[in-house]
Amino acid sequence: MKSKNDDVVGTENNSEEESKILTERQGKLKKIKEKCGEPYPNKHKPSARAKRIIDEYDSMERAVLEKKRIHVSLAGRVILKRHQGKTTFCVLKDSTEKIQLYLNRDVLGEDKYSFQKLIDLGDLVFCSGVLFKTMRGELTLNCDEIEIVAKALQPFPEKFRGLQDPDLRYRNRHIDLAVNDETKKIFFQRSSVVNRIRELMNKDGFLEVETPMLHPIPGGANAKPFITKHNALDQEMYLRVAPELYLKRLLVGGFEKVYELNRSFRNEGISVRHNPEFTMLEFYAAYQGYEWCMNFTEELLKDVCTCVVGKKELVWDDHKIDISVPFERLGCFTLHRDAALPK
Repeated sequence: MKSKNDDVVGTENNSEEESKILTERQGKLKKIKEKCGEPYPNKHKPSARAKRIIDEYDSMERAVLEKKRIHVSLAGRVILKRHQGKTTFCVLKDSTEKIQLYLNRDVLGEDKYSFQKLIDLGDLVFCSGVLFKTMRGELTLNCDEIEIVAKALQPFPEKFRGLQDPDLRYRNRHIDLAVNDETKKIFFQRSSVVNRIRELMNKDGFLEVETPMLHPIPGGANAKPFITKHNALDQEMYLRVAPELYLKRLLVGGFEKVYELNRSFRNEGISVRHNPEFTMLEFYAAYQGYEWCMNFTEELLKDVCTCVVGKKELVWDDHKIDISVPFERLGCFTLHRDAALPK
């Protein structure tokens, strides 16, 4: 039977283990300072990224690759390490991909090879060497140089389980990105979505603008604002809830098509579906009606989806959403009629 104190004891054991790891890594950092002088050097510039190397050389035959003796340098985080006799294999992960490192005592020399004992999972390292393929055909860098450029004092999440707890992931997004490739993929996709929206809006003749984030009055949406104070003016100000009022003033000023990808803030609680600060696209076009706006929005969404996802089908919470079909239009009459129906 589980004791009431089991969870407490487990927490204490985890704290003791983490404290022990921290002490060990601080000791290694001290040795790096004694050996190298500068524990966080900023003198190394990698010549390539892992993905470009893999794309260019992974299809090359083992014998051909060995003959060419391609020398490259890389930098990234060590996410796996294992010893095998007088050889150590590591997996380095940079912003693009993962690649295997081969550390051999005969290649590095006794002094440099002993330095790898100071390398822990999570450390950022710089390495250089010649590319080759192992007997299993894995593209690998035979290192003739390796140096720690940033020591990770805190232990990283376990490799295979990663960082799974949603609360920990949201509170430690930097760790989440470092260990979960799916999270990083979402960040890349978001950037692609924003870039494609900009491309399409600009191509259609819209002018991108930046409007004030501090407003003298909260307006543009029915939402509760964040309140702050401008000390120099001795005036109460509000973080914008929407950019609507300023964008419409630009129409009055003679700009016929304007848009803004803006940060807005609404002080209305927080949940997994609602964040107090968020990015939204707001655009206005003179001499156009709501039907044009419907058509333009549909075309925009379909194009962005095709460009970023590669198809006009999305999967959200196990539900397939086909956006290739025409979007349903609801007019004012339909909305009023539905609202009048008895519940």
